[in-house]
Amino acid sequence: MNRRHLLGGAAALPLAAIRPSVGRAQSGISDGVVKIGVLDDMSGVFADQQGMGDVVSARMAVEDFGGRVNGMPIELVYGDLQNRPDVGLSIARRWYDQEKVDAIFGLGNSAVALAVQNLAREKQKIDVVVAAGTTDLTGKDCSPYGVHWTYDNYALSRGTVGAVMQGGGRRWYFITSDYAFGHSLEANAVAVIRQLGGQVVGSSRAPLGETDYSSHLVRAAGSGANVVGIAAAGTDFINIVKQMGEFGLNRRGIQPAALLCLLTNIKAIGLDTAQGMVFTEAYYWDQNDQTRAFAQRFQRIHGRPPTMFQASMWGAVTHYLKAVQAAGTDASEPVMAKMRETPINDFMTTNGTIRADGRVIRDMYLMRAKQPSQARGEWDLLEVAQTIPGNEAYRPLAEGGCPLVR
Repeated sequence: MNRRHLLGGAAALPLAAIRPSVGRAQSGISDGVVKIGVLDDMSGVFADQQGMGDVVSARMAVEDFGGRVNGMPIELVYGDLQNRPDVGLSIARRWYDQEKVDAIFGLGNSAVALAVQNLAREKQKIDVVVAAGTTDLTGKDCSPYGVHWTYDNYALSRGTVGAVMQGGGRRWYFITSDYAFGHSLEANAVAVIRQLGGQVVGSSRAPLGETDYSSHLVRAAGSGANVVGIAAAGTDFINIVKQMGEFGLNRRGIQPAALLCLLTNIKAIGLDTAQGMVFTEAYYWDQNDQTRAFAQRFQRIHGRPPTMFQASMWGAVTHYLKAVQAAGTDASEPVMAKMRETPINDFMTTNGTIRADGRVIRDMYLMRAKQPSQARGEWDLLEVAQTIPGNEAYRPLAEGGCPLVR
């Protein structure tokens, strides 16, 4: 997949290329088409866990919807945000202004997500953040047109930090990705640690895409910590965990705390190293018949089961299309009203809701990596240790500082 193709926002559904000459007055659909954009990391450290897998899932949602809504075709475009706010913002601006994209999904980098949500608010356009974690999206930077769909850093920290501290992890050292996501994840985790009576003994920040974490791990080893809180994701997270093993931190009783971990990360690390690791997720492919059925369909196309981001992309796009259908238009305000008033029910969510600050409330799950002897197949890597009810998983509405909440 070449960079020009991705940056250009190539249409991914041939059936949407033909637009019938039915105007807005008749259909309620602007430009005779409902146009959806998936803007994600397609080539960097997060590509494995979002990337083209998110596009596959969005395409499945459009096809499952019949390729049309209210008689009008649905068109899907996608682009590579390159983990750079200037690049992501440029693509989003072009999509909204020139290519008439109605809603942007994905936004799998917190700095990019914040920039695009601010643009979407200005343009009165919808953005649905599937893969970024910063809680500012539903706090000071919330938007009446923004939805934070899958998870956030508060929910991750609440579940994982509590479990690690129950297991004796009381003294923490953080290795943090030095941008909006890492800062938010560390801040949320530190708040929980202090609330539970733990101690933060040190921290260091690493640039996104760092490959050598030796200096950070030496500082962690000498800090007196018995937990390394990893406020990083994707390839960065994988490299930190692997290098902790290589430097012998695990043998010295210093455990990694996986503040954001996904199925593909555990596969890359391997169960020999990852066994027993606990972390918080919104979805696992082998939870029940519905999750397995979707995963099997996805795997036939993409070659492996979906991550929680890739799975939840299907639900996000489907919920948006249902709202367009119910509203009879793709205009942002009536569509957002329908999205908020309609319960979210799909293979990974039961009676989910969208709060006034844009936060989707869904159950979360404390996952545990299996021992190698427990794995029955290539992707049989995890087990659900605990269900965290949605009303307990997320930051209370009154504490976020969203200007929309009165």
